Amino acid sequence: MSQMPQPPQLSACPTCDEPPQSGDRYCDRCGADLSAAAAAAEASADRPVPPQLSGAVRATRPEPDPEDDYELAAPATGGQGQAADPRAAGALGTDGTAPPAGPAPETGASTHTGAAPGAAGTGTGSGTGTGTGTGADPRLPGFEPGPRCAACQEGTIGQDGFCERCGHAQGRERDHVESELEGIAAATDRGLRHHRNEDAFSVSSAELPDGSPVVVAVVCDGVSSATRPDDASAAAAHAANEALMASLPHGAHPQQAMNEAIVAAAEAVNSLAVETDGPASHPEQQRHQNAPACTIVSAVVTSDILTVGWVGDSRAYWVPDDRTAPPARLTEDDSWAAQMVAAGLMSEAEAYADERAHAITGWLGADAYELEPHTASYKPDRPGVVVVCTDGLWNYAESAEEMARAVPPDARARPLNSAQVLVGHALGGGGHDNVTVAVVPFPAAPGRAGSA
Repeated sequence: MSQMPQPPQLSACPTCDEPPQSGDRYCDRCGADLSAAAAAAEASADRPVPPQLSGAVRATRPEPDPEDDYELAAPATGGQGQAADPRAAGALGTDGTAPPAGPAPETGASTHTGAAPGAAGTGTGSGTGTGTGTGADPRLPGFEPGPRCAACQEGTIGQDGFCERCGHAQGRERDHVESELEGIAAATDRGLRHHRNEDAFSVSSAELPDGSPVVVAVVCDGVSSATRPDDASAAAAHAANEALMASLPHGAHPQQAMNEAIVAAAEAVNSLAVETDGPASHPEQQRHQNAPACTIVSAVVTSDILTVGWVGDSRAYWVPDDRTAPPARLTEDDSWAAQMVAAGLMSEAEAYADERAHAITGWLGADAYELEPHTASYKPDRPGVVVVCTDGLWNYAESAEEMARAVPPDARARPLNSAQVLVGHALGGGGHDNVTVAVVPFPAAPGRAGSA
């Protein structure tokens, strides 16, 4: 039987000391050319020859399938009621200290990091650079170094998200995102089992025509079994927020504005199916295709009224400051479990224990047969917070009482800290799904108009 010629073998990589596997021509860890190093060592044992590095070597492992999950252990609690994110260990040295810092992240209302919840602004950005990082001479005019690899700290990141030197895959920008405006905050995290974050959110604040404040939170959860779920959730969150910010400052009734915003979000998701399938796709054909889809839940809070709107199984909860007063769930799921309970066929405990519990019966997308936005308005008689979240959180705090116990007592005064703690609560429970939560104090606090 013919065989490919095998290169001379080394006991360890001369660059990083990684033991190579049989037949390896390049180091799996740093990308060093093992065959060249072995040949040089064999040719001149008494005269050391530096190994030749290949700056274009990239890991040959295939990209993970979008439906695959990473099996990771649940994290240990990491102080101040938050979960320690085991993914952070990848960016630390063997002694647990942080590696040399790269360029400082930009400051602003929105923080994009690969750090654990509660560590906003401390992580190193992991976005895609504008160049490949190979072949550019730093002595030439106009040279701009790209982001550095979190693994080897030397290679730059290519547009495909891999280190150009060692081939290490980098974190995505949406793996962990936090935003804070005066009177509202939100956070989203990829979780511990999924390879990407398919949730999205948008938070904004403005003034009504009478000068009183209004704040808006939109949270969307991409349907994983659909095409481009991450794009669907991002498009819906942006469109709904834009619609609310266009109508509320001009005096629109919050409930009517909410209904129109959900319709606008649905149209934005529908347009993704046209982009995917081409302009010739017929609406009837789109219903039979795996079109992009997501759920949506949104809250509008003013000085005296709280309005929520939703489609799907993302939820909103009311948690009063006075924890002796009862909390409440403000939304009803569009799901198989909710239908079973509403029909009196199963108890809530039985329905949500069934494997079909989270099969949704309402969503935004071109293959949704009918769009039925749900809206409701409330006038709470005391201060508190609205928790707007995906099932990545409420799976670990399903009832209103459980959610109230998970929300910190000072949530209304420190909404960002509360959002971080709630993300940590989900990760500490197992982090089986993407988790997104917005914490909206009631009544709305006066502040500057903005969006994030």
